Amino acid sequence: MSAETPAAEGQFTRRRLQFRAWRGARPFWAGLFVALGGIPIAYFPYANLQIGHLTLAMATTAGAGSLIIGVLLVVLGVSLWFQKHVRVFAGVAAILLALVSIPVSNLGGFLIGFLLALIGGAMAVSWVPGEPPQAEPPLESKGTGVAPEGVVPGTAMPGTQVPGTPVSDATVPQPRDGVDGGSPTQAFAPLRANDLSGTSPANGANGRHSAG
Repeated sequence: MSAETPAAEGQFTRRRLQFRAWRGARPFWAGLFVALGGIPIAYFPYANLQIGHLTLAMATTAGAGSLIIGVLLVVLGVSLWFQKHVRVFAGVAAILLALVSIPVSNLGGFLIGFLLALIGGAMAVSWVPGEPPQAEPPLESKGTGVAPEGVVPGTAMPGTQVPGTPVSDATVPQPRDGVDGGSPTQAFAPLRANDLSGTSPANGANGRHSAG
């Protein structure tokens, strides 16, 4: 393979994409059907059909009318490609010309041109330009995004636990000063010092009742 083959393929792809974009911005298929419908309507009245040694002339007295209808349909089809703002007028005109071609041009070109022009006219009337794509709105964040006063954003508040993390020592309540690390007797010594029942050895009564 030559070195020019990838460049030729890339150019062909680019041309094809350009044609697709041009085709999508106008009633392309409607104009194609209308233009194709005018060809058999204008051709058959001037054509001769050979059946063996017999020549059958299909010309009619309204041959000029058939030619005019066929040419008008071709012009309307091309106008739909390059003047898309006349699509409603061109579609209605194509439908009327297709109906007139039935008695004038050999049943509308043996119903071939009639059906093509009728379908193309209906497609032209119903075609509407597409809307340009709209930009998507930005996604809203979940929550207000305002941290409480005195708390650094991104850190957990004191006394709270982040799901999936172990409980730290900072979140566990600690004993009061003077209580942690001592024995149960020392922890409850202040309470027993004020006990006047006489049963506590910590008040100096040695188990005896105080004498009034």
